[in-house]
Amino acid sequence: MQSVPRPAQAVVLPYRSRAAAPLPPLGVTDGELLRIISDPCTPVFLTVHGNGRRRYSYWQPFDPRTGRGSCYVALPTDACDALHSTGRIALGEPLVEPGRTIYRVRLADTLPTPQRLARPAARAA
Repeated sequence: MQSVPRPAQAVVLPYRSRAAAPLPPLGVTDGELLRIISDPCTPVFLTVHGNGRRRYSYWQPFDPRTGRGSCYVALPTDACDALHSTGRIALGEPLVEPGRTIYRVRLADTLPTPQRLARPAARAA
């Protein structure tokens, strides 16, 4: 009998509530990462390999003006893990394959604070 390999599991990073403390300001790298992740034309994925290696990446389409692209681009894992641990990005449903698990990376859902509409001043009749 052969043993069936178990699928790779993502390490769930601890969640930090936004109400507990304000988030630290974004650095240039973090802002650029959030711009890439928020672009609907650039789906970003987290691949967790069976040995525990994590890789955030996206597909860069070919750009005929520059002659570059048509390849996968890796994002800095430490910076993406920091964004995930602070609650700025979230992982989607896992796609489990033998030897690796793939998650879609999206911006975290945040509920905007409700804004009150200013009422027009009452006019004297």
